[in-house]
Amino acid sequence: MGINCTDCPLDNNIKMTKPFDATKFRKSITKSIQGLGIGFNDPTDWISTGNYALNYLISGDFNRGVPLGKVTVLAGESGSGKSFLASGNLVRNAQQQGIYVILIDSENALDKSWLEALGVDTDEKKLLRLSLSMVDDVAKTVSDFMKGYKDEHADDKENAPKVLIVIDSLGMLLTPTDVKQFEDGEMKGDLGRKPKALTALVRNCVNMFGSWNVGLIATNHTYASQDMFDPDDKISGGQGFIYASSIVIAMKKLKLKEDEKGNKITEVRGIRAACKVMKTRFSKPFESVQVKIPYETGMDPYSGLVDLFEKKGVLTQQGNRLKYVDSSGKETLEFRKAWVGTKLDMLMKDFDKLSQASSQDDQLKD
Repeated sequence: MGINCTDCPLDNNIKMTKPFDATKFRKSITKSIQGLGIGFNDPTDWISTGNYALNYLISGDFNRGVPLGKVTVLAGESGSGKSFLASGNLVRNAQQQGIYVILIDSENALDKSWLEALGVDTDEKKLLRLSLSMVDDVAKTVSDFMKGYKDEHADDKENAPKVLIVIDSLGMLLTPTDVKQFEDGEMKGDLGRKPKALTALVRNCVNMFGSWNVGLIATNHTYASQDMFDPDDKISGGQGFIYASSIVIAMKKLKLKEDEKGNKITEVRGIRAACKVMKTRFSKPFESVQVKIPYETGMDPYSGLVDLFEKKGVLTQQGNRLKYVDSSGKETLEFRKAWVGTKLDMLMKDFDKLSQASSQDDQLKD
């Protein structure tokens, strides 16, 4: 004898339940809470890092780097390429997308000639450089800007101008305690105030930006880990600072001893920036890539792609060459040095198709 589901009291209760109407609740909280954001605010504007492999590790897309509306931190030792990426590549690419840049230089190290050599437009119509050294001054500057920005564009939020704020660097910012002790000749440290101030700065920026067309990119310093079980360099500013950031990329400096053709030499021709994505909500974290930055030519946008495709199984070793099988089954066999330019463009275009096919095969196996 079958069971009639209509006789089930649980089923009757479900049918009798009325759907919740959030209209009144939404109107009431919108009026009572100033600056409340409702709904989802997925990023719509992305700025390329200038390197396809690094873009992919951050966002899961070869052409998307870091998003507006979020806080991105590039942390690393001196000379690891932080400023090259943050104040150079990202600023240049943002300007090319019509995004206005506010560049806060706490190190007094960003020269006009250096920025222009990297393709940055230093005209005040496209870039405003501020020299600030105090954490409190940076916080007040960002806060005052966002207050005026929101007031001016409150009625037309979607068409508000896009703005990128770059802080280079957080590690050099001072606290009032630092300044007072220096003036008094007593260098006792700031008693932990700076990590708290940096955490508060980043946390407030995340909340202020929300769904607005404003993003923050900051560089920071790292120090060697003393933990033998966790050898990764530690980012200065404390754990709270890392938790508050949306995207965190750790960078390490390695020597580049290669000529223009990729042959090994003894002379140092540049750096290899070992980039490890420590935190991201848009892709799988803790993946890394080495990006080559020669002193003469600058960063190659294709640098690191071959290694990335090998890790993903797209390129496989066959003798002393690398084999690629595209989505249609066609094989391509080339020496490692031949995988450049248009060939890598072909792989990037076909990568999504291959990933979809692989996931479908995994589902069939399951």
